[in-house]
Amino acid sequence: MYTLKSAGQQVIYQIINPFIKLLIALKVTPNIVTTVGLVLNIAAAGIFVYAAEASFRGDFSYIGWGGAMILFAGVFDMIDGRLARVGNMSSKFGAFYDSVLDRYSEMFMFLGICYYLISHHYLFSSFFAFLALIGSSMVSYTRSRAEGLGVKCDIGWMQRPERIVIIGGSALLCGILAPIIGNDFRIEGFSPRIPWFETISIFTIPLTLVAILSNYTALQRIEHTKKALEENGK
Repeated sequence: MYTLKSAGQQVIYQIINPFIKLLIALKVTPNIVTTVGLVLNIAAAGIFVYAAEASFRGDFSYIGWGGAMILFAGVFDMIDGRLARVGNMSSKFGAFYDSVLDRYSEMFMFLGICYYLISHHYLFSSFFAFLALIGSSMVSYTRSRAEGLGVKCDIGWMQRPERIVIIGGSALLCGILAPIIGNDFRIEGFSPRIPWFETISIFTIPLTLVAILSNYTALQRIEHTKKALEENGK
């Protein structure tokens, strides 16, 4: 799995390297790119909030646009670190700034998603969206605290790139497939209020997966840090 992920990163780096060189020539700093990524995530949140107010339940076109914006913002999240390394512009403050704005970006993104789901009465899904926000925050926090104690802690499946791809990709896919399968497609469950599957499930099932696996990743990191500190006698 790690090898596949690394290979994918290398392919993406080859694609974005010409753009990285252009940014270096234009003297664009990684902090500027990081800030643009935050602005785009706020825009993604804005799309979901606008969809909550302007569209009706069952209109998933805005979800697709929100997902596309999340993925686009994620590209900038990848570019800033690459720009810092290739352009020899790495700094401790830059790493701190990137980490802080990444947290803001995710919180704004989940704010928009939760607002949309609650406004359109997808209450069960909004619960998992909030759990995904908690898990995403704790994945980052456990790593930060562990590394502050001198423990390398980058284990787990549901790190930020995976979360962005799953959430943004599923939202985009929901917007694309909704007109094909129908906005009101449903497979009824035991209760009429909770179907086994409906059109928005294209988005909310992966979101639920993020909620479960991100919190599991945080727990993995807690256990990993505990073992590492015990081995070091701390």
